[in-house]
Parts: sequence; C-alpha cells; structure tokens
Amino acid sequence: MGLKIQANGPQKAQPNAILEKVFTAITKHPDEKRLEGLSKQLDWDVRTIQRWFRQRRNQEKPSTLARFCESMWRFTFYLYIFTYGVRFLKKTPWLWNTKECWYNYPYQPLNVDIHYYYILELSFYLSLLFSQFTDIRRKDFLIMFLHHVATISLITFSYVNNMARVGTLVMCLHDGADVLIEAAKMANYAKCQILCNLLFAMFAILFISSRLGVYPVWVLNTTLFESWEIVGPYPSWWVFNLLLILLQLLHSFWSYLIVKTACRAISKGKVGKWNPLHVSKDDHSDIESSSDEDDSPPPNQKDHSSTTNGTNKNHGTNGYLTGGPYPDEH
Repeated sequence: MGLKIQANGPQKAQPNAILEKVFTAITKHPDEKRLEGLSKQLDWDVRTIQRWFRQRRNQEKPSTLARFCESMWRFTFYLYIFTYGVRFLKKTPWLWNTKECWYNYPYQPLNVDIHYYYILELSFYLSLLFSQFTDIRRKDFLIMFLHHVATISLITFSYVNNMARVGTLVMCLHDGADVLIEAAKMANYAKCQILCNLLFAMFAILFISSRLGVYPVWVLNTTLFESWEIVGPYPSWWVFNLLLILLQLLHSFWSYLIVKTACRAISKGKVGKWNPLHVSKDDHSDIESSSDEDDSPPPNQKDHSSTTNGTNKNHGTNGYLTGGPYPDEH
C-alpha cells in the first residue's frame, strides 16, 4: 500500500507439536517452572520458548492492515453520521433551546429525519455489540460491552418513549470525538506519529470538554431538571436518567485514562515519541511490531552460550521474566 501499512499479520511461530499442545490445552502464558520443563524437554533455551509463545499469541491477532480497515470503516461512519446530525439539528428548535425537548411531550411528531437518524445509530451500535464476540477479545471488553448495552438501551428507550428530541442531542454530541480517535488510530497504523499525536490531543480536548462539560450542563440539565419542571417525573423518566448517569460515569472513567496517559508521557519527557493509543478507549489491546530479536526464527538447538535454562545475569531470570510487559502485548 502507498501508506506502507503491513498487510501480513505478526510473524508466525515455528510449528512445534509440544508447544502447540501446551498453548491450546494448558496455558498461553506459561510460568517459570513450566518454561524450564519445556526447555529441558525440547533442548531449547527458555528465552526462545518465551519468544515462541509471544509469537503464537500475536499470531491470533489481526494484521495492521485489518485494524486500519476497521478504523477506516468506523471513521467513515462517524464522520457521516456526525455531519448528518449537525445538518439536521441546526434546523430544529431544541438545539438552541433544550426546553423544546419537553413542550407538548409525549405528543411530538416523529419525522422521517429523526427515524433515519435513529435507525443508523442503532444498527451501528448493534453491530459493535455483536462483533465483540467474534473479534479478538480485548482487555476493555467488559467496559465496552457495558457501554454498547447502555447506548443501545438509551437509543431504544428514548425512541419507544418518544424522547427522540433529547436523544438526537445525545447522539450528535458523542459522535464528534469518535471521528478524531479513529483518525488518530489510522495515523498510528500508518506510522505517522506526529499526526497521530496531534489528532489524539484534539480528541482528548474534545472528549473531555464534551463529555465532562457540555454533556452534564446541556443534556443532563434538561433531562433531570427542565423535564421535571415541564412534564414532571414518571416511571420511564427515572429509567432514562439512570442510563444517562451511567453513561456519565463511563465518560469520567475514560477521561481519567486519557489524562493519566498524557500526564505519564509528559512526566517521562516522551512527548512526540509516546504512543497515546496504547490506552485509548477502545484500542487497549492493539499490538505493535515485535522486537528485533523476534525477526529471526527460533533455533532448533539450545544456545549453549547462555546460562542454564536461559537464565542471564544481565537480564534477570529467564531473560524477559523480570522485565516489564512485552512491547508487543498490551
């Protein structure tokens, strides 16, 4: 490709029946004792066996090109739906005066534009929910699952209860920042790090200001207080606001992760070199290229220049075991 995005997946591990059996039937992360036993059984050093398991784990993950295409698809959708939402809402009175969301409620007409907006958003988030079970399981699976369930519940509930006016405000507010994070991920996959950092900074500013500023002041204010004043509380009112508050809690959690990542990078003096997307809201488990030593195939015989069972006094017991996480696993 012109962007030089790697089309192939991570380097495949050398076929080995014994290690494959351990990987599929016992554990994908063998402990030190098991590594030493496999080292004696195969006459491989421990570091080579660790490398094999790391390559085997990465082998199941999608290629950079596949992840780039996924982000491109999401970017295209978010850009389209955000543009549609802005063009639609700027012609509505409730964008400029949120009390219009509740006047004459629940006898408010549901026009074709609102129906189309809802169908698109609901279809997209349903696809994200179900695809979680077929894609590679990520570290933020439960958080994202909770987010998708809350979002689908809000969309469905607001539509059924004819709260579509305030629902359109919530959907449009959320789509803006998602455009930037998908663009930042594409820049990351294309190894345009400066552009990636810039887009992530823009995303962080927009995400925090919209989720922790505009959302509670604009949306929660009208659903909690203006609606109480105009139509009064009723059973579905409590459910709707409970879901909106749950969404606010998720916003706070993700904002904390974003700020924590930025502060950690600045404190270490790595601005311009750090990769912010290692802890972004739906990309925690993306992997980078393996270390240089992984480029060579594992040897068939033990490296006798290393100490017994792969122990190396310069690197700690069993090479990688005392170090931090592998650079290609997050």
